[in-house]
Amino acid sequence: MYFILRKKTIITALLFIPALVLVMLLGAGLTSGNVVETAASDNNWGLSFNTSDGIPRGNASNDELQKYDALYLGDTSQKTIYLTFDAGYENGYTAQILDTLKKHNVKATFFLVGNFISSSPELVKRMVDEGHTVGNHTMTHPDMASISDKESFSKELTELEELYKEATGQDMKKLYRPPQGKFSTDNLKMAKSMGYHTVFWSLAYVDWYNEAQPTREEAFDKLIPRIHNGAVVLLHSTSETNCNILDELLTKWEEMGYTFGDIKDLTGV
Repeated sequence: MYFILRKKTIITALLFIPALVLVMLLGAGLTSGNVVETAASDNNWGLSFNTSDGIPRGNASNDELQKYDALYLGDTSQKTIYLTFDAGYENGYTAQILDTLKKHNVKATFFLVGNFISSSPELVKRMVDEGHTVGNHTMTHPDMASISDKESFSKELTELEELYKEATGQDMKKLYRPPQGKFSTDNLKMAKSMGYHTVFWSLAYVDWYNEAQPTREEAFDKLIPRIHNGAVVLLHSTSETNCNILDELLTKWEEMGYTFGDIKDLTGV
């Protein structure tokens, strides 16, 4: 019963992500000139792509985030992409995604929820064995911005740490991604006090609806024109489209002159 309830909670959170910034952001075309923003006070991570240099602006700058050991962007003077995947559960595509990453010699960061580690420890071990990093996406994928006490906040992260160590025999790297992009300044402070670096993103698209997956063309329309120097890319490994296009996507980015870095290089964890 505990597993079923947890899985239901996770799937519900993934299917009905209330971070409206993603829906707005990813549904807007670059050529439309739309400005997509949300206020930090709304507790949603937000971006604007209507910039002259093509580098999206967050509702908090990297300089501001640095105070809390947080980031959303790498070095914008370098044609480097930092590839990350979020996963609340295993949907049958992770093995092929790992095959493709291996083919391109790309090291990604997988932000995992407790259900994924519990149900698919062999895939978690494979991630580690092949040089990828597993980050903390919390135990149960709650709205962390609604959690104001340190004990409850810490529990979400430490329980996942323990589960990861059981599966791999290793300590988890101190990289944290807030579920749904929901955060507060207190959250950032608490994560830092636990030794964590909070990792947001500078490029993503609506890829998480299993019954309404984007077409190949729709995915490329979002992911190719919006790529930028220092991009921290968020993809969901539950997406069939992402699985199917990943080889071609990485090839296209490589042909555009991009190389792939590791989030660990930005944080020193």
